[in-house]
Amino acid sequence: MSLHLAVTISRNSDESLTSQIQRFVKQEIQQGTLHPGTRLPATRRLAEDLGISRSVVVEAYAQLAAEGYLEAARGAGTRVTGHLSRDAVVPALLDEGPVPTVRWDLRPGGHNAPGVPHKEWLTAYQRALLSPKSRGASYPSLAGEPELRVELARHLGRLRGVRATPSTVLVVNGFAQTLALLCAALPAMGITDLAVEDPCHPGQRRFVQDSGMRVLPVPVDDEGIDVDALATTPARVVLVTPAHQFPTGAVLSARRREALVRWARAVDGWVIEDDYDGGLWYDDQHPRPLALQRLEPDRVIYTGTASKLLTPGLRLGWLTAPEDLLHRLLRVRARHDLGTESFTQLALADLLRGGLFDRHLRRLTERCAARRGALAQAVHTRLPGATVLEPAAGLHAYLRLPAHTDEAALVAGALRRGVLVRGGAAFGAVPRREAPALVVGHAHLPLSGVAEAFRELGAVAGRG
Repeated sequence: MSLHLAVTISRNSDESLTSQIQRFVKQEIQQGTLHPGTRLPATRRLAEDLGISRSVVVEAYAQLAAEGYLEAARGAGTRVTGHLSRDAVVPALLDEGPVPTVRWDLRPGGHNAPGVPHKEWLTAYQRALLSPKSRGASYPSLAGEPELRVELARHLGRLRGVRATPSTVLVVNGFAQTLALLCAALPAMGITDLAVEDPCHPGQRRFVQDSGMRVLPVPVDDEGIDVDALATTPARVVLVTPAHQFPTGAVLSARRREALVRWARAVDGWVIEDDYDGGLWYDDQHPRPLALQRLEPDRVIYTGTASKLLTPGLRLGWLTAPEDLLHRLLRVRARHDLGTESFTQLALADLLRGGLFDRHLRRLTERCAARRGALAQAVHTRLPGATVLEPAAGLHAYLRLPAHTDEAALVAGALRRGVLVRGGAAFGAVPRREAPALVVGHAHLPLSGVAEAFRELGAVAGRG
């Protein structure tokens, strides 16, 4: 059947063609224009109608299916999900939300966290509740409970080399609030452009755009963000992941670190350092990088979160910034909330103070190292020619596939076999002819699950 779909795309947009198709279809479904059960054109037909590569449409359909918008059945084509609810299909910032039933979910993100150490956390929370200095009878400090700010300054200095004092630490409700506060404060300072790495987390890119700021993508290579390319943009603020670039895993090289700090000084701007996985490192061949912030505390805003090391459900994060900028952020925050919940802050302070957090981090490191080893073996066995990029760190890995691999077809085929995985193209801001890749979250999987998931991926790749 030669079905038609009135999709509007622009080749002059900074948004990728895949993302444009996804956004259009989601909008039509949410507005009721595309009804449940509506059959869509085949990927080949829609690609021909739009004059684009079929792989772009395949990737868009696959991700829409993964998010619960579309369903595909052999011989019946692709249709709008029949039981779709209007208010439950928009994916969250960390790529959560409704997904089809799959056996192995290999997406990176908050759902991939191994989980909080329950016994230690309950003990710490109980002490916070029973403390004679309990904060439950009053509102929390807007900047964060003093005990936690003290422990964070100590912990970040010891583990990450961050140069901070309790007065320069702000406790927030996760990294999303950090980004929201900055996107609200910067325009008042005359800054409306925010540069981001390309590729990066697409949810963060959308978040910045929805906040009203203009996003300026800057390419990333094996040394991290291209500072020379950054310098050609009008940006005065850039968001980077220097310790473990998301999603490629690249570590910002020493020369690029120095260049990035020089850039911030030259433009009278700032670098937002997103240390999203907290320095989780298990690579014996490469030294653990320290925080970029230590090079220039007056120009680098260091941010962290409990999402990856504990659990995203805590909604707990932190940042360090020069005091004048921190005061601006506090004024913005005062218009929106009354601070982060006290008992959770006091419990985390207890874990940090008593060394239990460090013990948890060591256990987590051992677990992730084992999963990473199983992943490398599974890739070697099941995906010949693919490479797991170094370093071994964090909760996800970047797999560079052989040049002839059809990335979109592999992602779609894996989904049909019960494996939900993201292709590298899903993270790019603009279409580029990069080597095909997969971005794989692995820390939550049992060791046997790593092998089973890649057996399915290998079966799909073998048919390609």
